[in-house]
Amino acid sequence: MGMHLKEGGDDLQESHEINVTPFIDVMLVLLIIFMVAAPLATVDVKVDLPASSATPQPRPEQPVYLSIKEDHSLYLGNDAVIAEQLGAALDRQTGGDKEQTVFVRGDQTVDYARLMEVMDLLRGAGYLKIGLVGLETVGRP
Repeated sequence: MGMHLKEGGDDLQESHEINVTPFIDVMLVLLIIFMVAAPLATVDVKVDLPASSATPQPRPEQPVYLSIKEDHSLYLGNDAVIAEQLGAALDRQTGGDKEQTVFVRGDQTVDYARLMEVMDLLRGAGYLKIGLVGLETVGRP
């Protein structure tokens, strides 16, 4: 609630106008937060990741994600890919840069043998830099 002073008088009047400046400030801060957080959610394939207590590593600008769902289906980013075409699909996505790290996201129900098969496919395609993705539990009990 604000007050206005009249010149030459001792009358104080209340002002019933809403000051919208703080609301605009809050909205701009929220907009910036969402603009920064939106690119971090890059993969929409739902997998139940196992937890890890390792220290998180910095993420590259344009990460390449290979997801293994519980039914053993493979997804490169958000696109389904069959195992026989994985190398060609990776070459298209990375522009043939075999030095890029491929981040493997495996559902926690995927068995070790299937995970090793996929890693062998990556090695056979020439992609030797592989990162395993898990849920971060650092700082949690």
